[in-house]
Amino acid sequence: MLFHVRMDITLPYDLDPNRRAELVAAEKDRALELQKLGVWPHLWRVVGQYSNISVFDVPSNDELHAVLSSLPLWEFMRVEVTPLAQHPCDLAAQP
Repeated sequence: MLFHVRMDITLPYDLDPNRRAELVAAEKDRALELQKLGVWPHLWRVVGQYSNISVFDVPSNDELHAVLSSLPLWEFMRVEVTPLAQHPCDLAAQP
């Protein structure tokens, strides 16, 4: 199943700079791992914001929740999820 996911990150202003650096590095490592596994096939930055728009490819809602909650920055995220279905006019769907 494909999911469109918007993630907005808000880190506390008083977060220790070393902790911030650790979290951001761990987030990058986890994102790269999930991309290599094919779970996170698309990732785009939202210009001018600490946000991204992504497409995840996982078998279920529960699996998506597990993946998202495994992200090191999870506790600082606001997440919006939209399940996706194939559009009949999509050229990729044509035989």
